[in-house]
Amino acid sequence: MEKNKLDRFITKYSLAGNANSVKWKTNNNILKTSFVTEDKSLLGQVSVNNFEFENCELGIYATDQLQKLLSVLSDNVKLSLNKFGEKPLSLGMKNDSIAVDFVLSDLSVIPEPPKMKKIPEFETKIKIDSSFISAFIKGKSALPDSNSFTVVSDNGDCKIVIGYSNTTTNRVSIEVECEKCDLTENISFNAELFKEILNANKECTAAILEVSSEGLARINFKVDEFDAVYYMVANQEVD
Repeated sequence: MEKNKLDRFITKYSLAGNANSVKWKTNNNILKTSFVTEDKSLLGQVSVNNFEFENCELGIYATDQLQKLLSVLSDNVKLSLNKFGEKPLSLGMKNDSIAVDFVLSDLSVIPEPPKMKKIPEFETKIKIDSSFISAFIKGKSALPDSNSFTVVSDNGDCKIVIGYSNTTTNRVSIEVECEKCDLTENISFNAELFKEILNANKECTAAILEVSSEGLARINFKVDEFDAVYYMVANQEVD
């Protein structure tokens, strides 16, 4: 198995450490996980196809530790499960002369992401491409203390503003193309988490950011064998 595939899967859900404890589920050569950030402002699901491994459910309590162990290995990693009876105890990873073991956690200690009880109508649909991804990442890096980005609606058009405020501030405004733009009020989301989402999926050249006036945004990236969807809860009103 290519280590890069496993690295990409982990990066897309862990988001630079914002989602550390998850359950991995493998079934019919599909690896998937659901996750939620500690502040519960972001939840999502990531899956990858053609992941050849036995059907199982694994408790990954410390993804950051797993990433460190994985970094010891070069490409083409062989995975195995160490079990006691039918219970998985550790995940073995090996290539060439190097082998590492990652201790698995009991599934009961892994927090279960909340279920989406009702998905609202998304009145605004913003096209996301490579240029936007690059501009947002650079813009957020230029404003490290700006915690939010705001979808600003203006006479049927939209722009995304990092560091938006009703007073004069340092900010980055990015004009966007919308399939639909029916927001009646500005709405803000966590800029740091969105930057990490874009960083984790920057190989995707086309996606849609959907925004609901009820305080929810959704973005789905499909590229190669990966499918990643993220739901973001809106911030409180920006001053």
